[in-house]
Amino acid sequence: MYPDLTFVLGGAASGKSAFAEQVVVSEGKNKIYVATSQVFDDEMEQKVQRHLAQRGADWTTIEAPLDLGPDLARLTPNDICLIDCATMWLTNHMLAENDLDQAQSALLQALRSCHAPVVIVSNEVGHGIVPDNALSRRFREAQGRLNIALAAQADLAIQVTAGLPLVLKGQLP
Repeated sequence: MYPDLTFVLGGAASGKSAFAEQVVVSEGKNKIYVATSQVFDDEMEQKVQRHLAQRGADWTTIEAPLDLGPDLARLTPNDICLIDCATMWLTNHMLAENDLDQAQSALLQALRSCHAPVVIVSNEVGHGIVPDNALSRRFREAQGRLNIALAAQADLAIQVTAGLPLVLKGQLP
């Protein structure tokens, strides 16, 4: 049985989402997928449709690009929730020019208050070069702070590289 909060971190196309989905499926509970992405172009629409097809019809999908609190508050111990992903959620807040500290605090509180186990996916952005523009550097710093906060609050933190999980905190059940 997985803990209340599992944090799955990895680079782009590292297998982190597939790993997180396996965690959720293994629990045998009502599978809730909280999608944080927003569809702005055909490529993203195709990606969303591909992911929906891969998960199958036995998942409930909730679209919540900004405020996850109300949806997390409705979950019960019979559910398990996958939030994919914190990186898109942060991007949405940056593009909306929201107060990032306030948004992060609200997210962390919503995760603490949730009655269902939650698996949250995020991108590791600290392994690359220093970005050449201020917005990218601001994003990288904000993503790093968010990842640190999520890992600190999580009972289990896992980094996925090349589809392989490495436990950073806690123990796999």
